[in-house]
Amino acid sequence: MKKLTFLLLAMLSIVSTSFSQNSTDEFEPNGKPLALIFTNFNTAFSDGETNPSFGITRAYLGYEYNFSKEFYAKVVLDVGDPKVGALKSVAYLKNAYVQYKSGNFKAYFGLISTTQFKASEKIWGYRYIEKSFQDAYKFNSSADFGFNLEYKFNDFVSADFSVINGEGYKVIQSDDFVRPGLGITATPVKNVTARVFADYMGDEVKQQSLATFLAYTGGKVVLGAEYNYQQNMDMEDGHDIYGTSFYATFKPNNKIKLFGRFDDLKSKKLEGENEAWNIGKDGQLIMAGVEFSPAKGIKVAPNYRLWSTADDSPNTSYLYLNLELKF
Repeated sequence: MKKLTFLLLAMLSIVSTSFSQNSTDEFEPNGKPLALIFTNFNTAFSDGETNPSFGITRAYLGYEYNFSKEFYAKVVLDVGDPKVGALKSVAYLKNAYVQYKSGNFKAYFGLISTTQFKASEKIWGYRYIEKSFQDAYKFNSSADFGFNLEYKFNDFVSADFSVINGEGYKVIQSDDFVRPGLGITATPVKNVTARVFADYMGDEVKQQSLATFLAYTGGKVVLGAEYNYQQNMDMEDGHDIYGTSFYATFKPNNKIKLFGRFDDLKSKKLEGENEAWNIGKDGQLIMAGVEFSPAKGIKVAPNYRLWSTADDSPNTSYLYLNLELKF
């Protein structure tokens, strides 16, 4: 925590210096509410059995406010299925942060969105259908307590440095560890984005993560590829997990998108063991579907998924109808 306090003071010093150099042009403070809802109907087919279900998987409700040209704040509640116990939905505070922006510099402080997979999730583009690779397989949480500093050096290279709690937005700091990380994003040529991100957390046994991706975002075509590795997951010695993700989108017009994705999740064998330590959750995902946008703020996506297990468990097929409402 001493390290975190020192870094926060350094950040505030930078912000104060930059702010004192800005002009005080007239600005009318403004804000607006926001809502984003994910819902779906799906049917799972496995080993001759069928299991249909329906639910609102996520409802993000919040408010954003611009205090000035430099200062912005956002608060968001995340209402969703906790996946444990008898509760059908639980509300969590997902975001509660202040942002400062001056020229090519940005700073975020509070309950912020993490940066490990933020860029790749944006290029994947279908969060309401499925989380991106790192989020889906628990390499990191999508939000956490801490701060993030970003700087755009030029049109080709930017960097971000963050220090977060490391336990996600559902858990207040319960240990003495923080999770510092550094990311570099490059656009070497038009429509091509490359990024590498690394972080670590722990003491005697350190959890270390590496996230890389390369993407092409042309007019009608989007292509993305990721490789992710996490050593000593949850600071458990030898619990290494890694994998690749490939995804593509074709946009024949402004209202229709065709998309596909392939994930391959693996874990290493512990010394003296015959199987990978996480084999019960290892496997491959194949997904294909189409997205329609009948009106502004509405997205509908029928899609098919196949989860192929790494162990001897039966494979599972899914038919989904996903819906996003944004207003």
